[in-house]
Amino acid sequence: MAIEKIVIVGGGTAGWMAAAALSRIAGVRGVSITLIESEEIGTVGVGEATIPPFVEFNQLLEIDEREMMAACQASFKLGIQFVNWGQVGDSYIHPFGAYGYHMGGIAFHQVWHRIRELGDKRPIQAFNLETMAAYFGKFSRTEDYAREDLPPINYAYHIDATRYARFLRGYAEKRGVVRREGRVTDVTLDGESGFVASVTMADGAVVPGDLFIDCSGFRGLLIEQALETGYEDWRHYLPCDRAVALPCEREDGSGPPPFTRATAHGAGWQWCVPLQHRNGNGHVYCSEYMSDDEAHDILVKNLAGKPAAEPNFLRFITGRRKKFWNRNVVALGLAAGFMEPLESTSIHLVNTGINKLIALLSLDGITQTQVDAFNRLTAKEYARIRDFLILHYNATERTDTHFWNHVRTMDVPETLTEKVELFRANGQIFREEDELFTETSWAAVMMGQRIRMGGTSAMADVLAGPGLKKELDEMEGSIRFLVDRMPSHADYLFRYCPAAA
Repeated sequence: MAIEKIVIVGGGTAGWMAAAALSRIAGVRGVSITLIESEEIGTVGVGEATIPPFVEFNQLLEIDEREMMAACQASFKLGIQFVNWGQVGDSYIHPFGAYGYHMGGIAFHQVWHRIRELGDKRPIQAFNLETMAAYFGKFSRTEDYAREDLPPINYAYHIDATRYARFLRGYAEKRGVVRREGRVTDVTLDGESGFVASVTMADGAVVPGDLFIDCSGFRGLLIEQALETGYEDWRHYLPCDRAVALPCEREDGSGPPPFTRATAHGAGWQWCVPLQHRNGNGHVYCSEYMSDDEAHDILVKNLAGKPAAEPNFLRFITGRRKKFWNRNVVALGLAAGFMEPLESTSIHLVNTGINKLIALLSLDGITQTQVDAFNRLTAKEYARIRDFLILHYNATERTDTHFWNHVRTMDVPETLTEKVELFRANGQIFREEDELFTETSWAAVMMGQRIRMGGTSAMADVLAGPGLKKELDEMEGSIRFLVDRMPSHADYLFRYCPAAA
């Protein structure tokens, strides 16, 4: 059956990202795109930190970066600072760019480990531009200096997710997407195929469709309530199941730092996402080890200013749907699954879900091959992100609470065990297929949380010759040269994309 009517159920970030991306085919072969959302139903709105592929998503839509950032109170992001994860008092940055560059076919961290053994005491952070700029609160874009002899800078954004959804709504509606206000109260399935035929709204209106995109949040109105797809529960590996979100003012007069901060507490962790004129904050925790009141108290005591709203308490089950594309329904965002925003992957998974859908979508109809490919690729993506998140909890030396004792000693997937053991042996990290996290990402977390390399690749011994020090000196010098000349992050925002207070 040809696809002529695409219906998106639910707005928020996921719904309007899908609408904006699909708006490019609105009108092609008579295709109509309708988004249904209700102002009565709130959105979670805590996914305010992004990662570099999100920059590419906006570029693909030809969105003006300055306009978007000003509209969304956005700031730049160079990485994530992790505090108290290995031991209380520890701190490290997981940067977006690479440590150094590949040398002789091996990753830079292996060469660095060898020269440390030979007496060079420079920390590996000195060889990463994003980390050094973040430490000093500096920022520039690659195009600002555009020199081939200097390293590029990789960045993402901190955004107000509610404002971003509003921004994309304007974008999509200009390109033919029709928004319908109201709640969906009923779903009708085709008696023969089991496909969703239509949804009925509270006012009695019936909206038919050929392809439905479920962006209805945790409840999964179509993918779960109507199609009973099933859910894979990952709380054994990621036991946090609660969060309280609370924005605050910044009262110290400082500008926003160019990084997200994730601070570990007694039974979870606190996020701090710096926008231009406020901070987004939240505390993710495990209800087995911490009460709601205690979690709220810890969050309030660790804010940079007074709260700017009432606390928003959330409940979730980490995991994913057993199918992301079931019959003629594709689930995106929280309707597809949930992993805590420890590495800012929530919006990213919406982004990649949209990318795969567009790549596989044929207006001639839906085939099982398309559905199977989408589900297989998305399941792999979720599993690898899951393993990376588990690493943060399992790779700890903390023994100060029952929660940390539990996650430190729990069973983990074999895929993660293999990754850690290879790193311990000689620093080797294999990036499988097109998995999101790079060698630098894995190395940053493992080294930042005290997993040590027992040895190095044999090639590192070959490279550790007399000319290596000069090459590393030049590498470090280029980074120092750039950071010294960068403006502060606050000054850059003021000049480039100032948002109204």
